[in-house]
Amino acid sequence: MVNNLLKTALGRLRIVAFLEGCSYLLLGFTMILKYKYGMPQPNYVVGLAHGILFVLYVVLVLQVSFIHRWNFTKIVGAFLASLIPFGTFYADKALFR
Repeated sequence: MVNNLLKTALGRLRIVAFLEGCSYLLLGFTMILKYKYGMPQPNYVVGLAHGILFVLYVVLVLQVSFIHRWNFTKIVGAFLASLIPFGTFYADKALFR
């Protein structure tokens, strides 16, 4: 199934949206490790991965919006989804299908 998703820009966006959402949630967990237990390294690694995935998500949203001629509301919704915990999971169901 993953191979089928990788063949289209929308499929790649859906995969990156899932990974970005997971990294966002994991970042919340690593913040606890950093500030409560004095373990900054997991936060650094997950933060770096999250940053890369976020930039990739933004690029893919722009690419897919041009390919599929999304309206402004849908584009803004996709961007806002990346700022809210669990937002990209919702966007996958509501916007990316």
